Amino acid sequence: MKKILVIHGPNLDLLGQREPQIYGKTTLKQINEQLQKLAKKKNISLKIVQSNHEGKIVDLIGKSKAKFDALLINPAAYTHTSVAIRDAIAASGILTIEVHLSNIYSREEFRHKSLISPVAKGTILGFGPKSYLLGLEAIAELINP
Repeated sequence: MKKILVIHGPNLDLLGQREPQIYGKTTLKQINEQLQKLAKKKNISLKIVQSNHEGKIVDLIGKSKAKFDALLINPAAYTHTSVAIRDAIAASGILTIEVHLSNIYSREEFRHKSLISPVAKGTILGFGPKSYLLGLEAIAELINP
């Protein structure tokens, strides 16, 4: 069975209550339940982690290649600021799909630059919680051609 690491970045634990006009009313727990349901259909095992701490995310990614077949990540605010997360993905060489609930290019200008996209296989954004499911579908296609 293929294993996927799912990382939710900072403040995503506040989904459902944080700026619902941007991020919607779906909670992180509901997103994780949807991901687990889809993973089961695809015969994929998920390890899901949420962290507000950049170093923890870097550590998880650094150890990921030995344990996981791919990474599904929403780096959240770290998308635009974390060279460390970008470098961890590049160094690990793990197949990575970046996802975002909102369309970062239709928001404030400082959100238009992703440091993660250049080291990801692809980026899915703007579809709310469905961005995660589309990302997992893409990974499933890539690891089980």
